Amino acid sequence: MREVWVRGIRGAVTVPENSPRVICEATKELLTLIVKENEIKIEDIISIIFSVSVDLNAAFPAEAARELGWTMVPLLCTTEIPVPGSLEKCIRVLVHAYLPRSQAEVRHVYLGEAVKLRPDLHI
Repeated sequence: MREVWVRGIRGAVTVPENSPRVICEATKELLTLIVKENEIKIEDIISIIFSVSVDLNAAFPAEAARELGWTMVPLLCTTEIPVPGSLEKCIRVLVHAYLPRSQAEVRHVYLGEAVKLRPDLHI
């Protein structure tokens, strides 16, 4: 029997425009890479929280997860606090999952301009 822990995996991606197709495709890319980098089985995902910057309102990022077939994963979307100077057109995720990894071994994924958010965690 493998030993597993509940882990939080962070990720973010920026998009060039506020359109449903762009938001959905960028979110799919981000989620797919998080799963790949952390070798996650979909049934081991507990929940996902998405946040978007206030300038993104054309689609719910959770729709991307459902389009990937993650229909049994609890999903929640919210908006990020609009702190002056914060990154625009940004989709953030917090994935809770059971992983057989230490916290130091978790691979967080930042794409596009979102790399600026946590250069210390970028893969």
